[in-house]
Amino acid sequence: MEKLNNTSMPAVFQQQVHKYGDRACVACKTGNRYIEISWNRMNAMVRNLASFLISRGIEPGDRVAIFSPNRYEWWVSDLAILSIGAVDVPIYATNSAEEAFYVLQHSEAKGCLAGASEHLQKIMEIRDRLPGLEFTVAYDTAEGFGPDVMHFEQALQEGEKLGLSDVFESRLAAVKPSDMATIIYTSGTTGPPKGVMLSHDNFVSNVRQALFDFWDKVSDKDVLLSFLPLSHSLERTAGYYMPLAWGATVAFAEDFSKIQENMAEVKPTIIISVPRFYEKIHSGILSKVSEAPATKQALFKWAIETARMNLPYACTQKPRKGLFALRYRLADRIIFSKLKAVLGMDRLRFAVSGGGALSVSDAEFFLGMGITVLEGFGLTETTPITNVNRFWLIKPGTVGPPVPETTVKLSPEGEILIKGPQVMLGYYKDEAATRAAFSEDGFFRTGDIGAIDADGYLSITGRIKDIIVTAGGKNIAPRNIESRLMESPYIEQVAVIGEKRKYLSALIVPAFEELKKWARTNQVPFSEHEDLIQDRSVLDHYTREIERLMADFARVEQIRKFRLLPHEWTQETGEMTPTLKLKRKILEEKFKEEIEKLYPPETFSPPRK
Repeated sequence: MEKLNNTSMPAVFQQQVHKYGDRACVACKTGNRYIEISWNRMNAMVRNLASFLISRGIEPGDRVAIFSPNRYEWWVSDLAILSIGAVDVPIYATNSAEEAFYVLQHSEAKGCLAGASEHLQKIMEIRDRLPGLEFTVAYDTAEGFGPDVMHFEQALQEGEKLGLSDVFESRLAAVKPSDMATIIYTSGTTGPPKGVMLSHDNFVSNVRQALFDFWDKVSDKDVLLSFLPLSHSLERTAGYYMPLAWGATVAFAEDFSKIQENMAEVKPTIIISVPRFYEKIHSGILSKVSEAPATKQALFKWAIETARMNLPYACTQKPRKGLFALRYRLADRIIFSKLKAVLGMDRLRFAVSGGGALSVSDAEFFLGMGITVLEGFGLTETTPITNVNRFWLIKPGTVGPPVPETTVKLSPEGEILIKGPQVMLGYYKDEAATRAAFSEDGFFRTGDIGAIDADGYLSITGRIKDIIVTAGGKNIAPRNIESRLMESPYIEQVAVIGEKRKYLSALIVPAFEELKKWARTNQVPFSEHEDLIQDRSVLDHYTREIERLMADFARVEQIRKFRLLPHEWTQETGEMTPTLKLKRKILEEKFKEEIEKLYPPETFSPPRK
């Protein structure tokens, strides 16, 4: 397989078009089946859209936004914009009109490509406040939105008629590795989003780095399913640019609610995802098993014990031997292979987890039954990949050693510092934040706290900004506590509270489907969520769960009180970022009353005379 030697991803794409021609580049769901689109067809659309953008006055360095869920048009738009030296500005498909306004205004975008009608509608709501936005292209429908909105197909047709092939080639050839390729706005857990400027070299370097130890593990026969947002750097680099570089086919999921159905249809050989995906599958399987007859539960328990015994082999890729090899083959035949087939994972060679902490229990569940899950680490500012576990040594609970050309070290305070060709150019229009993001010796400050073991494997222990300083002056990282509590099948989401408090408490969103089953089994009457979270026996059940899970934590890290909440936290309701990270300050403001009840005022008793 050819190694990466181009200076921009659009140039890599042109190389692959020449190589693969009419083979499938991507696939999208149309009606009730997936339709493939060839490399040649994608290239024709890229060139036509690029010609359209040039005709609309887009010059090198100009910004053009993409406001859409994952679909082939996103790829076409990105490649067209970058091919002519312009800069694209992705907007999360789940963003509100006001969030989109901030990005469009701050980036001074001259144009916007919008996905579904809901995205176009949001653009129309803010259009009058964006005098610099000169045109909008709609992927789905443009009817009824005025003369300034053009349908994607119309833009392609207009570009084709212009025939600007020579201009396209000269623009592409003029792109320099140091040129800015994109501005990705961070999801803003603590304040307004910052625009991360990434260069063409950032992307090419990170693809080269990430694939260095994996070229013999991937093939141009691979099929991936794209469902993480392309607006996020993990999907863009690992789920788009990397498979493009090795010639794989990428199928687009319809939306996150249909992942299971799409997995079964596509049967991907590789997936890139966040921990939530693996958590959901793991808890879903355990939930179904809990309802199975006793004999099937016993068989599953035996299989899970077999999986646990398989971990030393799975984590080092060493062959199983003797009687255990026979036992594992039997477990695989009667349990694991059937599970994989139902999940659409029967062709899966490996999976990647990033964007957050994958619990050890989730990682070991998949590894044990023969699904290689490699956890990695990175940030938008590092394009994003800095670390990843390797096939020959997988350590659950770590994010692996650095990728090549990358130096990872810890500051005296334990902050993870990064230096490498994947580190960003800086923050757009924010020199002060850019200066603050780097140490005196030029390392990027991640804001994460970690530890590095003798093999160079990095463990993430928390975020500096999330550290809780108790009233007693103890520094506590809530991440490890939350990860442990999330191992309960009855806990869907949790946030640890305790800043300047005498003890730790927790806001908990129950896993209501599991809780309802428990309630029915234990004759707890309920008609809605509120009934459950106020029931004394339910509260006692959660007290026992917390005590069980926190047994090996230090006294100062124990959860003394908790509050059950009736509704899941989402981006739409404001508690989560588009990458499913907790907005802790928002949570503490929104649930201020509930939190205060967890910390009743102390009564003062005067000394007796």
